[in-house]
Amino acid sequence: MKRQTNIIILMAGFLLFSTFLWAQNKGAKEIIVPGGTTGSVPFKHHLHQNALKDCNLCHNLFPQTAGIVQKLKDEGKLEKKKVMNQCQKCHREKINAGLKAGPVSCRGCHVK
Repeated sequence: MKRQTNIIILMAGFLLFSTFLWAQNKGAKEIIVPGGTTGSVPFKHHLHQNALKDCNLCHNLFPQTAGIVQKLKDEGKLEKKKVMNQCQKCHREKINAGLKAGPVSCRGCHVK
């Protein structure tokens, strides 16, 4: 009986923990990143979260706050093309490793 109770408690704990992880706000499904005169970049946020698993790979440049890229650019705290260079670097590394990756050309990301 004690063993069954422990198993039920463990299962309930696992269910609660899983629900907590699932319910966390992971940000928007898609984010429009300002891209200057070349056009904005529709960024598939959830696709990148699922593929990369580590938010800090991108968010080492900027906090996880809506509109932060434009805000940091306006304040002069984000170098021009810094985000783009990081994206291209990651995409190129994946391509060179023979993995599926996003575009590396201007028109592959920017839309007007």
